[in-house]
Amino acid sequence: MRGASLLLLVVLSAAAAAPQLVGAASGDHSLRIIQKDIIETINKHPNAGWTAGHNAYLANYTIEQFKHILGVKPTPPGLLAGVPTKTYSKSEELPKQFDARSKWSGCSTIGTILDQGHCGSCWAFGAVECLQDRFCIHQNINISLSANDLVACCGFMCGDGCDGGYPIKAWQYFVQSGVVTEECDPYFDQVGCKHPGCEPAYDTPKCEKKCKVQNQVWEEKKHFSINAYRVNSDPHDIMAEVYKNGPVEVAFTVYEDFAHYKSGVYKHVTGGVMGGHAVKLIGWGTSDAGEDYWLLANQWNRGWGDDGYFKIIRGKNECGIEEEVVAGMPSTKNMAGNHGSAFGTAIL
Repeated sequence: MRGASLLLLVVLSAAAAAPQLVGAASGDHSLRIIQKDIIETINKHPNAGWTAGHNAYLANYTIEQFKHILGVKPTPPGLLAGVPTKTYSKSEELPKQFDARSKWSGCSTIGTILDQGHCGSCWAFGAVECLQDRFCIHQNINISLSANDLVACCGFMCGDGCDGGYPIKAWQYFVQSGVVTEECDPYFDQVGCKHPGCEPAYDTPKCEKKCKVQNQVWEEKKHFSINAYRVNSDPHDIMAEVYKNGPVEVAFTVYEDFAHYKSGVYKHVTGGVMGGHAVKLIGWGTSDAGEDYWLLANQWNRGWGDDGYFKIIRGKNECGIEEEVVAGMPSTKNMAGNHGSAFGTAIL
Protein backbone atom coordinates (compact mmCIF):
# COMPACT_ATOMS: atom_id res chain seq x y z
CA MET A 1 0.00 0.00 0.00
CA ARG A 2 2.83 2.29 0.92
CA GLY A 3 4.49 1.59 -2.50
CA ALA A 4 1.25 2.46 -4.31
CA SER A 5 0.97 5.74 -2.39
CA LEU A 6 4.55 6.62 -3.23
CA LEU A 7 3.92 5.89 -6.93
CA LEU A 8 0.81 8.11 -6.90
CA LEU A 9 2.82 10.90 -5.28
CA VAL A 10 5.50 10.63 -7.98
CA VAL A 11 2.86 10.74 -10.75
CA LEU A 12 1.13 13.75 -9.24
CA SER A 13 4.45 15.56 -8.77
CA ALA A 14 5.39 14.89 -12.39
CA ALA A 15 2.02 16.17 -13.57
CA ALA A 16 2.43 19.34 -11.55
CA ALA A 17 5.90 19.91 -12.97
CA ALA A 18 4.84 19.29 -16.60
CA PRO A 19 4.28 22.41 -18.70
CA GLN A 20 0.66 23.38 -19.27
CA LEU A 21 0.18 23.08 -23.01
CA VAL A 22 -2.36 25.02 -25.03
CA GLY A 23 -4.45 23.94 -27.98
CA ALA A 24 -4.26 20.40 -29.26
CA ALA A 25 -1.80 19.26 -26.63
CA SER A 26 -4.36 20.04 -23.93
CA GLY A 27 -6.80 17.57 -25.45
CA ASP A 28 -9.56 20.16 -25.90
CA HIS A 29 -10.56 19.47 -29.50
CA SER A 30 -13.36 22.05 -29.49
CA LEU A 31 -10.75 24.80 -29.56
CA ARG A 32 -10.23 26.79 -32.73
CA ILE A 33 -6.88 26.30 -34.41
CA ILE A 34 -6.33 30.07 -34.59
CA GLN A 35 -5.43 31.14 -31.04
CA LYS A 36 -4.61 34.59 -29.73
CA ASP A 37 -2.02 33.32 -27.24
CA ILE A 38 -0.04 31.57 -30.01
CA ILE A 39 -0.02 34.76 -32.09
CA GLU A 40 1.23 36.74 -29.10
CA THR A 41 3.88 34.16 -28.22
CA ILE A 42 5.31 34.24 -31.76
CA ASN A 43 5.23 38.00 -32.16
CA LYS A 44 6.92 38.57 -28.78
CA HIS A 45 9.59 35.95 -29.41
CA PRO A 46 12.95 37.70 -30.03
CA ASN A 47 14.28 35.00 -32.38
CA ALA A 48 11.13 33.80 -34.16
CA GLY A 49 12.09 35.38 -37.48
CA TRP A 50 8.48 35.41 -38.65
CA THR A 51 5.17 37.13 -37.96
CA ALA A 52 2.00 35.38 -36.84
CA GLY A 53 -1.54 36.60 -37.40
CA HIS A 54 -5.19 35.72 -37.82
CA ASN A 55 -5.49 33.77 -41.08
CA ALA A 56 -9.02 34.22 -42.42
CA TYR A 57 -8.96 30.90 -44.28
CA LEU A 58 -8.74 28.93 -41.02
CA ALA A 59 -10.93 31.24 -38.92
CA ASN A 60 -13.68 28.67 -38.29
CA TYR A 61 -11.55 25.53 -38.14
CA THR A 62 -11.29 23.62 -34.90
CA ILE A 63 -8.06 21.82 -34.10
CA GLU A 64 -9.60 18.51 -35.18
CA GLN A 65 -10.80 19.99 -38.46
CA PHE A 66 -7.36 21.46 -39.09
CA LYS A 67 -5.74 18.08 -38.48
CA HIS A 68 -8.03 16.56 -41.09
CA ILE A 69 -6.69 18.72 -43.94
CA LEU A 70 -3.12 17.65 -43.15
CA GLY A 71 -3.23 14.60 -45.38
CA VAL A 72 0.30 13.23 -45.58
CA LYS A 73 0.54 9.84 -43.94
CA PRO A 74 3.86 8.68 -42.44
CA THR A 75 5.62 6.77 -45.22
CA PRO A 76 6.34 3.10 -44.36
CA PRO A 77 9.96 2.25 -45.33
CA GLY A 78 8.76 -0.53 -47.64
CA LEU A 79 6.88 2.02 -49.73
CA LEU A 80 10.15 3.57 -50.85
CA ALA A 81 11.76 0.30 -51.90
CA GLY A 82 13.08 0.63 -55.42
CA VAL A 83 12.37 4.37 -55.65
CA PRO A 84 15.46 6.07 -57.16
CA THR A 85 17.04 9.07 -55.41
CA LYS A 86 18.48 11.91 -57.49
CA THR A 87 21.70 13.69 -56.56
CA TYR A 88 23.66 16.46 -58.27
CA SER A 89 27.30 17.42 -58.50
CA LYS A 90 28.42 19.93 -55.88
CA SER A 91 30.41 21.71 -58.57
CA GLU A 92 27.23 23.00 -60.22
CA GLU A 93 26.77 26.73 -59.74
CA LEU A 94 23.37 27.77 -58.41
CA PRO A 95 22.00 31.29 -57.89
CA LYS A 96 21.77 32.72 -54.37
CA GLN A 97 18.12 33.49 -54.99
CA PHE A 98 15.64 31.73 -57.23
CA ASP A 99 11.92 31.91 -57.97
CA ALA A 100 10.42 29.50 -60.52
CA ARG A 101 7.66 32.04 -61.25
CA SER A 102 10.28 34.42 -62.65
CA LYS A 103 12.44 31.89 -64.52
CA TRP A 104 9.44 30.37 -66.29
CA SER A 105 7.22 33.46 -66.42
CA GLY A 106 5.13 32.03 -69.26
CA CYS A 107 3.92 29.20 -67.04
CA SER A 108 0.91 30.62 -65.22
CA THR A 109 0.29 27.50 -63.15
CA ILE A 110 3.49 28.05 -61.14
CA GLY A 111 2.01 31.17 -59.57
CA THR A 112 -1.51 29.82 -59.09
CA ILE A 113 -2.60 29.21 -55.49
CA LEU A 114 -5.21 26.45 -55.22
CA ASP A 115 -7.67 25.42 -52.50
CA GLN A 116 -7.90 21.84 -51.24
CA GLY A 117 -11.09 22.68 -49.32
CA HIS A 118 -11.87 20.45 -46.36
CA CYS A 119 -10.42 17.21 -47.74
CA GLY A 120 -7.04 15.82 -46.62
CA SER A 121 -5.83 15.88 -50.22
CA CYS A 122 -2.63 17.94 -49.93
CA TRP A 123 -0.62 14.91 -51.07
CA ALA A 124 -2.55 14.95 -54.37
CA PHE A 125 -2.52 18.73 -54.83
CA GLY A 126 1.24 19.03 -54.36
CA ALA A 127 1.77 16.33 -56.99
CA VAL A 128 -0.57 17.64 -59.72
CA GLU A 129 0.67 21.19 -59.21
CA CYS A 130 4.27 20.17 -59.81
CA LEU A 131 3.49 17.93 -62.77
CA GLN A 132 1.42 20.58 -64.55
CA ASP A 133 4.22 23.12 -63.98
CA ARG A 134 6.69 20.69 -65.49
CA PHE A 135 4.49 20.10 -68.54
CA CYS A 136 4.73 23.83 -69.18
CA ILE A 137 8.47 24.04 -68.45
CA HIS A 138 9.52 21.07 -70.56
CA GLN A 139 6.79 20.83 -73.21
CA ASN A 140 5.46 24.41 -73.44
CA ILE A 141 1.93 23.29 -72.57
CA ASN A 142 -0.16 25.21 -70.05
CA ILE A 143 -2.64 22.76 -68.51
CA SER A 144 -4.45 22.26 -65.23
CA LEU A 145 -4.44 18.68 -63.98
CA SER A 146 -7.03 16.97 -61.80
CA ALA A 147 -6.37 16.44 -58.10
CA ASN A 148 -9.79 14.79 -58.05
CA ASP A 149 -8.57 11.97 -60.32
CA LEU A 150 -5.87 11.12 -57.78
CA VAL A 151 -8.06 11.49 -54.67
CA ALA A 152 -10.94 9.44 -56.08
CA CYS A 153 -9.25 6.90 -58.36
CA CYS A 154 -5.82 6.02 -56.98
CA GLY A 155 -7.44 4.06 -54.17
CA PHE A 156 -5.48 2.18 -51.52
CA MET A 157 -2.31 2.39 -53.62
CA CYS A 158 -2.08 6.08 -52.71
CA GLY A 159 -3.63 5.86 -49.25
CA ASP A 160 -7.12 6.91 -48.18
CA GLY A 161 -8.22 9.76 -50.44
CA CYS A 162 -9.57 12.59 -48.28
CA ASP A 163 -8.17 10.86 -45.20
CA GLY A 164 -4.62 11.23 -46.46
CA GLY A 165 -2.09 9.65 -48.79
CA TYR A 166 1.55 9.23 -49.78
CA PRO A 167 3.18 11.79 -52.12
CA ILE A 168 5.51 9.27 -53.80
CA LYS A 169 2.55 7.02 -54.65
CA ALA A 170 0.84 9.95 -56.38
CA TRP A 171 3.83 10.22 -58.71
CA GLN A 172 3.83 6.48 -59.33
CA TYR A 173 0.13 6.79 -60.23
CA PHE A 174 1.11 9.38 -62.86
CA VAL A 175 3.51 6.83 -64.37
CA GLN A 176 1.08 3.90 -64.34
CA SER A 177 -2.34 5.49 -64.87
CA GLY A 178 -1.74 9.12 -65.82
CA VAL A 179 -3.94 11.97 -64.62
CA VAL A 180 -6.75 13.72 -66.51
CA THR A 181 -7.24 17.47 -66.85
CA GLU A 182 -9.06 19.58 -64.29
CA GLU A 183 -11.66 20.39 -66.96
CA CYS A 184 -12.41 16.68 -67.43
CA ASP A 185 -12.62 15.89 -63.71
CA PRO A 186 -12.98 19.09 -61.63
CA TYR A 187 -12.29 19.10 -57.91
CA PHE A 188 -15.35 18.01 -55.97
CA ASP A 189 -15.12 20.53 -53.13
CA GLN A 190 -15.55 24.03 -54.51
CA VAL A 191 -17.04 25.49 -51.34
CA GLY A 192 -14.70 24.70 -48.48
CA CYS A 193 -15.58 25.04 -44.82
CA LYS A 194 -16.73 28.63 -44.45
CA HIS A 195 -19.59 28.82 -41.93
CA PRO A 196 -19.18 28.42 -38.13
CA GLY A 197 -19.53 24.89 -36.84
CA CYS A 198 -19.43 23.19 -40.24
CA GLU A 199 -17.93 19.74 -40.49
CA PRO A 200 -15.12 19.66 -43.04
CA ALA A 201 -14.60 15.90 -43.10
CA TYR A 202 -16.04 15.21 -46.53
CA ASP A 203 -16.03 11.62 -47.74
CA THR A 204 -13.66 10.75 -50.57
CA PRO A 205 -15.44 11.29 -53.90
CA LYS A 206 -16.33 8.25 -56.03
CA CYS A 207 -14.10 7.33 -58.96
CA GLU A 208 -16.26 7.62 -62.07
CA LYS A 209 -13.61 7.64 -64.83
CA LYS A 210 -15.86 9.80 -66.95
CA CYS A 211 -15.25 13.40 -68.04
CA LYS A 212 -17.75 15.95 -66.75
CA VAL A 213 -17.54 17.76 -70.10
CA GLN A 214 -19.54 16.19 -72.89
CA ASN A 215 -17.59 14.87 -75.88
CA GLN A 216 -14.41 14.48 -73.79
CA VAL A 217 -13.05 10.97 -73.39
CA TRP A 218 -11.42 10.09 -70.04
CA GLU A 219 -8.60 8.02 -71.55
CA GLU A 220 -7.74 10.76 -74.06
CA LYS A 221 -7.35 13.38 -71.31
CA LYS A 222 -4.73 11.42 -69.37
CA HIS A 223 -1.29 12.99 -68.92
CA PHE A 224 1.61 10.85 -67.74
CA SER A 225 4.91 11.11 -65.94
CA ILE A 226 7.97 9.26 -67.26
CA ASN A 227 9.18 8.42 -63.76
CA ALA A 228 8.75 8.94 -60.02
CA TYR A 229 11.77 9.69 -57.84
CA ARG A 230 12.98 11.16 -54.58
CA VAL A 231 15.49 13.99 -54.38
CA ASN A 232 18.39 13.64 -51.97
CA SER A 233 17.81 15.63 -48.77
CA ASP A 234 20.94 17.76 -49.20
CA PRO A 235 19.75 21.35 -49.87
CA HIS A 236 22.11 21.64 -52.87
CA ASP A 237 20.46 18.64 -54.54
CA ILE A 238 16.97 20.04 -53.94
CA MET A 239 17.99 23.43 -55.31
CA ALA A 240 19.60 21.88 -58.39
CA GLU A 241 16.50 19.80 -59.10
CA VAL A 242 14.18 22.81 -58.89
CA TYR A 243 16.56 24.98 -60.92
CA LYS A 244 16.88 22.42 -63.73
CA ASN A 245 13.46 20.74 -63.81
CA GLY A 246 10.94 22.92 -61.96
CA PRO A 247 8.97 22.84 -58.69
CA VAL A 248 9.01 19.74 -56.47
CA GLU A 249 6.55 18.30 -53.97
CA VAL A 250 7.71 18.31 -50.35
CA ALA A 251 6.16 16.93 -47.18
CA PHE A 252 6.77 18.21 -43.66
CA THR A 253 5.45 18.10 -40.10
CA VAL A 254 2.94 20.82 -39.19
CA TYR A 255 2.71 22.27 -35.69
CA GLU A 256 -0.03 24.50 -34.32
CA ASP A 257 1.96 27.68 -34.85
CA PHE A 258 2.21 27.08 -38.63
CA ALA A 259 -1.53 27.77 -38.96
CA HIS A 260 -0.80 31.35 -37.84
CA TYR A 261 1.99 32.13 -40.34
CA LYS A 262 1.74 35.51 -42.08
CA SER A 263 5.23 36.52 -43.21
CA GLY A 264 8.93 36.03 -42.62
CA VAL A 265 10.98 32.82 -42.43
CA TYR A 266 9.05 30.16 -40.53
CA LYS A 267 10.58 27.93 -37.90
CA HIS A 268 8.65 25.99 -35.27
CA VAL A 269 8.32 27.96 -32.03
CA THR A 270 5.31 26.70 -30.10
CA GLY A 271 2.35 24.29 -30.13
CA GLY A 272 1.80 20.58 -30.61
CA VAL A 273 2.17 18.34 -33.66
CA MET A 274 -0.87 18.44 -35.94
CA GLY A 275 0.10 16.11 -38.77
CA GLY A 276 1.90 15.86 -42.12
CA HIS A 277 1.34 18.26 -45.01
CA ALA A 278 2.48 18.40 -48.66
CA VAL A 279 3.13 21.59 -50.63
CA LYS A 280 5.00 22.83 -53.70
CA LEU A 281 8.55 24.16 -53.38
CA ILE A 282 9.24 26.83 -56.00
CA GLY A 283 12.42 28.62 -54.94
CA TRP A 284 14.83 29.86 -52.30
CA GLY A 285 16.69 32.91 -51.05
CA THR A 286 18.17 34.66 -48.03
CA SER A 287 16.24 37.13 -45.86
CA ASP A 288 17.46 40.62 -44.90
CA ALA A 289 18.28 39.14 -41.51
CA GLY A 290 20.60 36.64 -43.16
CA GLU A 291 18.39 33.56 -42.84
CA ASP A 292 18.43 31.11 -45.75
CA TYR A 293 14.91 30.05 -46.73
CA TRP A 294 12.81 27.90 -49.05
CA LEU A 295 9.90 29.53 -50.90
CA LEU A 296 6.75 27.40 -51.09
CA ALA A 297 3.17 27.57 -52.37
CA ASN A 298 0.44 26.22 -50.10
CA GLN A 299 -3.04 25.18 -51.25
CA TRP A 300 -5.16 26.93 -48.63
CA ASN A 301 -6.14 29.72 -51.02
CA ARG A 302 -4.86 33.29 -50.65
CA GLY A 303 -6.54 33.92 -47.28
CA TRP A 304 -3.71 32.07 -45.55
CA GLY A 305 -0.09 33.10 -45.06
CA ASP A 306 1.63 35.53 -47.39
CA ASP A 307 -1.00 35.59 -50.14
CA GLY A 308 -0.98 31.78 -50.09
CA TYR A 309 2.82 31.41 -49.95
CA PHE A 310 5.28 30.87 -47.12
CA LYS A 311 9.01 30.73 -46.43
CA ILE A 312 10.67 28.20 -44.13
CA ILE A 313 14.27 28.12 -42.93
CA ARG A 314 16.59 26.31 -45.36
CA GLY A 315 19.45 23.95 -44.62
CA LYS A 316 18.33 22.79 -41.18
CA ASN A 317 15.67 20.26 -42.23
CA GLU A 318 13.10 22.31 -40.33
CA CYS A 319 10.03 20.15 -39.60
CA GLY A 320 11.51 17.52 -41.94
CA ILE A 321 11.04 19.80 -44.97
CA GLU A 322 14.16 18.43 -46.72
CA GLU A 323 13.52 14.75 -46.03
CA GLU A 324 10.67 13.82 -48.35
CA VAL A 325 11.14 15.60 -51.67
CA VAL A 326 9.53 13.87 -54.65
CA ALA A 327 8.99 14.57 -58.33
CA GLY A 328 8.89 13.13 -61.85
CA MET A 329 9.33 14.24 -65.43
CA PRO A 330 6.40 14.77 -67.83
CA SER A 331 5.85 12.25 -70.60
CA THR A 332 4.80 12.83 -74.21
CA LYS A 333 2.66 9.68 -73.99
CA ASN A 334 -0.93 10.24 -75.13
CA MET A 335 -0.16 13.83 -76.11
CA ALA A 336 -0.30 13.90 -79.91
CA GLY A 337 -3.21 16.01 -81.09
CA ASN A 338 -4.59 16.25 -77.56
CA HIS A 339 -4.40 20.02 -77.30
CA GLY A 340 -2.53 23.07 -78.39
CA SER A 341 -0.02 25.07 -76.44
CA ALA A 342 -0.11 28.38 -74.68
CA PHE A 343 2.84 29.31 -76.87
CA GLY A 344 1.53 28.00 -80.18
CA THR A 345 2.22 24.47 -81.34
CA ALA A 346 2.87 22.00 -78.56
CA ILE A 347 6.39 20.65 -78.39
CA LEU A 348 6.00 16.90 -78.56
